[in-house]
Amino acid sequence: MTVALMWEARATEGRGEELLAWARRQELPVRPLRRETLRAPQDRVLVITWWDAAYDADLPELPEPGDDLVARAVHRWRFESVTTD
Repeated sequence: MTVALMWEARATEGRGEELLAWARRQELPVRPLRRETLRAPQDRVLVITWWDAAYDADLPELPEPGDDLVARAVHRWRFESVTTD
């Protein structure tokens, strides 16, 4: 089964590039099948990692950035793949 972990944070005003750079520097102790980093308006950063694992597997996730870098707590979601295209 393929599981996708999504990590999304919103930077404090004007610090979107800094948050993006921070997220890209974060190393995980195990390499996922795939990792993608995206950005959006309002200085939001999204990191998606894909894993060959059970839905409830204990998987490494990106940490919380420092409070001075984010405007709110990080949002996290977990999804399992149901189809392949």
